[in-house]
Amino acid sequence: MRNSAIQTVSLSFFRFPRGAARLWAFAMMGLARPSLRRVPDIGFWKLCGSGTGEGFTPIPNTGVYAILATWPNLKVAQERTDSEYIFKRYQAKSEENYTLFMSTLSARGIWSGAAPFDSNPVSDTGPIAALTRATISPLAALSFWRRVPDISSVIGQDPNVAFKIGIGEIPLLHQITFSVWPDTHVMANFARKDGPHARAIKAVRDGNWFREELYARFRILDSRGTWHGRDPLEHLRHAA
Repeated sequence: MRNSAIQTVSLSFFRFPRGAARLWAFAMMGLARPSLRRVPDIGFWKLCGSGTGEGFTPIPNTGVYAILATWPNLKVAQERTDSEYIFKRYQAKSEENYTLFMSTLSARGIWSGAAPFDSNPVSDTGPIAALTRATISPLAALSFWRRVPDISSVIGQDPNVAFKIGIGEIPLLHQITFSVWPDTHVMANFARKDGPHARAIKAVRDGNWFREELYARFRILDSRGTWHGRDPLEHLRHAA
């Protein structure tokens, strides 16, 4: 199998109905940790909450949570996220869930003091995902969050974005942005454009806003489930 020896990254999103399920999901931000540590073959993992809207706000959204994890290969990633008790519990409690399976094309920086993603710079044809993660300096948090709504608006207006969400480990200070694009060329064109995104990157560099940062690009291997009632990547597959 082509991907049998390639590290796979899974990113699972869960949407919970109001009431007891949301209280359960919030509590699991702490309580799920021992269970995740015991999952066979799991490598680096993180439990994440989200912000309101599409996640690009500092106001917590109690209805959407995510689990990111690394695995030895695609087959193991699919099997563990389908069959392990902790993942099955999240799926059963949620009203909707969606998982992306990816291989890392490139990664630079660190996350919690580690370099979690093993790069495999093979063919980058097809849908591409971009992930940025930063620990924001408390003194810079206000300046950072002032710029985020403009960045989110620009990404949202781009018809090429198949999927986007903001998540994080700790509200205000640990922020992750994740987006899926049709291909590398389209994503690079957006990144190079002058606008709120480019100006925010310059401000980050000039102001030394981040204590720790990581930038990664992934090739999409597979997806399961739905988000807002559909697979966000379906039209990209048809186009391919």
